[in-house]
Amino acid sequence: MRVLLLGGTTEASRLAARFADHGVEAVFSYAGRTNAPVAQPLATRVGGFGGVAGLVAYLAQDRITHVVDATHPFAAGMSHNAHAACAQASLPLIRLERPAWQAQAGDHWTLLPHLEDIPAALPDAPARVFLAIGKQQIGLFAAKPQHHYLLRLVDQPEAALPLPDTKVILARGPFDLAGDIALMREHAITHVVAKNAGGIGARAKLDAARALGLPVLMAQRPALPRGTIARNGAEVMTWLGHNTDRGV
Repeated sequence: MRVLLLGGTTEASRLAARFADHGVEAVFSYAGRTNAPVAQPLATRVGGFGGVAGLVAYLAQDRITHVVDATHPFAAGMSHNAHAACAQASLPLIRLERPAWQAQAGDHWTLLPHLEDIPAALPDAPARVFLAIGKQQIGLFAAKPQHHYLLRLVDQPEAALPLPDTKVILARGPFDLAGDIALMREHAITHVVAKNAGGIGARAKLDAARALGLPVLMAQRPALPRGTIARNGAEVMTWLGHNTDRGV
C-alpha cells in the first residue's frame, strides 16, 4: 500500500501524523499556495500535477495504490481532478469531508450560492469588512472599493492588492474566540465575509461575529463529486484497513 494524501487542511495534517504513527506509507501533497507550508511527518511534494492526465501519470509513476482527498472544501478543482484520475487509473479514492458549519441561535448569516455573489450583497454605504476568504479571490471585491477590508493571510501578498483600502494581518490558524473578538473590535469590523469551510480551525471568526452581533455573508460550498466519504480520520484509517481507536 502507498497512499497519496491530498492535503492543505488541519484535518489533513492530523491524518498525516496518524499515518506516520501507524506506519502507513504515504506521500503528502500540497498545492503550493503558501510560501512555507506546515512540515509533515511524511514524504512531501508541493505543486500541481498538471490536470487529470498529469495526476494519472503521477499515480502510476509513484506506485500509488490509494488516494485520500483531504483538501479544502472549496478546492473543487482538485477534488474533481482526483475523482477523474482515480476513475481512469482504477484506484480507490476517499474524501475526508468535514461537516459544513450550521447557523446557531444569535447568528446573523446571509448564505450566498457562490463567493462571486457576495460583493453585491455588501452595503453600498462604506463598511469595515473582515474578508476571511484567503487570497485567491480578493479581486472580486474591487467591485465595492468604498469599504475598508481587513485581510488575514498566511503570506504577504506578492503584488499590489486590487482593493484601495485594506489592512493585511499575517497569521496562521487555528484561531480562538478571544483573539478574533479582540481583532474585530480593534478594527471596528461591521461585516464578516467567509466561505463555509467547516472544521474547527477557522470557526472562531463566526463565534466572534455572533458574540459581537455582526452580520456574516457566507458562500456555500461548491458541488463535489460523489464517492466514498469519511467524516473523520478514524474512518479513513478503517477504509485503509488500519483499525484504531484513536480519533483525529
